[in-house]
Amino acid sequence: METVLWSHPEAERAGKPLLLMLHGYGSDESRMSAAFKDLPRGFVCAAPRAPMDIAGDYGWFLLDYFLVNDFAAVVGAATKVLAWLDTEMVRHKFSSVSVLGFSQGMAMATTLIRLRPDMFMTGVGLSGFALNNELLATMEPLERKLPFFWGRDVADLVINPDATEFTSEWLAANTDLQQARYDAMGHTMRADELADVSSFLTANVPGSFTPSS
Repeated sequence: METVLWSHPEAERAGKPLLLMLHGYGSDESRMSAAFKDLPRGFVCAAPRAPMDIAGDYGWFLLDYFLVNDFAAVVGAATKVLAWLDTEMVRHKFSSVSVLGFSQGMAMATTLIRLRPDMFMTGVGLSGFALNNELLATMEPLERKLPFFWGRDVADLVINPDATEFTSEWLAANTDLQQARYDAMGHTMRADELADVSSFLTANVPGSFTPSS
């Protein structure tokens, strides 16, 4: 990954739990780095920039309202993220890896989990979806149901109902799911949602909680 924002300088990353944060379509890594301060202090947070240019912003793969996608592009993007993760794990020897995705970033996060389920300790999906794909489905249900937090506004108009229905079914079948709904939030992240995410992460990831000094 060519551009990555980190919550900690390189000298302070070794041995800590990593939280990989994946932004949405038509956005960039700064959207995720703005949330670093709201997440558990014990994590090293990393927010990479998606590789595809979307009119000056960025995305992980092309899609439309119906969330139609080129699966080869999805796998290509996921493979790049996983290769980068492997390198960073060797370099910093993180104690664990969790992944958080917003909107299209949730599609990427769940795809990473489906491709390498043993790599991740927990997952978080915010205002997003999982991909309905026959090739991925041949390896499911996943043998290990990792803890997963799904937060959204049921009135979010960006994620279409078919995608939401599939995502609900997929998460129920393949993860240890915790859901939360946030009225009037729309398609965004909000402070009370991030507080719930923090509680979920500290409950499930050893080393992620550091008391305030």
